[in-house]
Amino acid sequence: MANIAFVTGATSGFGAACARLFATHGWKLIICGRRQDRLESLRAELAASVPVHAFPLDVRDEAAVNAAVAALPDEFAAVDLLLNNAGLALGLEPAQRCDMQDWHDMVDTNIKGLLYCTRAILPGMVERNRGHVVNIGSVAGSYPYPGGNVYGGTKAFVKQFSLDLRADLLGTRVRVTNIEPGLAESEFSLVRFKGDSAKAGQVYEGTRPLGPEDIADIVFWVATRPAHVNVNRVEVMPVCQAFAPFAISRALDG
Repeated sequence: MANIAFVTGATSGFGAACARLFATHGWKLIICGRRQDRLESLRAELAASVPVHAFPLDVRDEAAVNAAVAALPDEFAAVDLLLNNAGLALGLEPAQRCDMQDWHDMVDTNIKGLLYCTRAILPGMVERNRGHVVNIGSVAGSYPYPGGNVYGGTKAFVKQFSLDLRADLLGTRVRVTNIEPGLAESEFSLVRFKGDSAKAGQVYEGTRPLGPEDIADIVFWVATRPAHVNVNRVEVMPVCQAFAPFAISRALDG
């Protein structure tokens, strides 16, 4: 019997790459996202090789998440892997100049959306005593950078929530993994800079960042370890990226 993966934010980037990779290995797929045209295109592509259930979903809408999970067809209901991929960064302004709506959107998507999906799917995994929750975090959840403020805070939440989820699931065979990418080229910066492609392009200028396929490869690897193995977290960066030195302001004298 084929395994079933539920992928949020499947219409681009990491989500689309993960869906494609899992499909090549025969997994049945539940894919969702906010962009209906892209979702339908991906569904048509994947349905040529595996069964696919697709529906538009904004993970910020708790009622919609619960309704979508409750309405899963019987052949897709026993989810083996939940990939909490839907998320975003908005803006790079310091906290004192930020757009408060950006903060709301990041918290609502990166934290609340992840919680809604996890809470809707997890009881079934526990009842079946099998399953895997894979969360897409970020190195920003561990290492601060100017302008990272709320985005980094949301990913720190994802990291801690993943660890606490494992504690709650002790005694079951349900696994939890947090994948924490560094510099990765997808639509991440385009979204962060609200469609400014020139500004987004500068982020990757002169680098070889991680790509969606690199993250998909890691997600598939953790998902296919032996059932008794839980990979708690994977932190990954491209070789062109490392840790910044401590910042010092020399403009203050006391």
